[in-house]
Amino acid sequence: MILAAIVLAQLTAALPAAPPASPTAPPPAPPPRDTVDATYGRIDGDISAIGGLGATVGPGGPRATVDMRVRYLDTVGVFTTYEDATVFASAAEPKRVLALGLELRPLFLARWLKGKELGSPRVDLAIDSFGLELGAFFSQPTGGSFGEKPGLQLGVGLELPVLGRASGPWIGLHGGVRWSDAALAEGTVLGPADRAAYLSVTLAWHQFFGTHAVDWDDRGPK
Repeated sequence: MILAAIVLAQLTAALPAAPPASPTAPPPAPPPRDTVDATYGRIDGDISAIGGLGATVGPGGPRATVDMRVRYLDTVGVFTTYEDATVFASAAEPKRVLALGLELRPLFLARWLKGKELGSPRVDLAIDSFGLELGAFFSQPTGGSFGEKPGLQLGVGLELPVLGRASGPWIGLHGGVRWSDAALAEGTVLGPADRAAYLSVTLAWHQFFGTHAVDWDDRGPK
């Protein structure tokens, strides 16, 4: 028995040692967080300035158009447009129009803060560009001067980005209806100078500037 025990001990000592157990594999690393800017540069600055040139089509023909806008957070802003039919030598009536007012674009912040982007820059920017416009206008009929009392302008707008980012060239579409002061006060419409639809098409440049009115570092979808 003693001899058997000694032999068994020698055989056990001669066996190779079992390899150490391999450590538990670490859990897979989480996928990298999406770093795509879903605002496409719209919060690089809280103020945007827009300047455009184009044409406005109305009764009688087109008028050359200069369109200027300033927006806060690409959501609310002011606009002014000047239209002149003499540039095209058209028979548009009235010959000249000067309009100014307010615009509201409600879709951008509502969609972005909820992470509702579609992922296509041009599509998202075009959807968010939908705006409502309320303003006043002064018109100059053929052979006359600018009216002393403004009329009412109601419109909508839609803009299409050329490059798929906020800053850069855009195609602007703005249309609506205008009523003269006489049409509003008396309800009488004698012609396009009293009530007329319009459609403006412009090629504009959008530029964003930071004024630090709002700090977006800790805002937006997480």
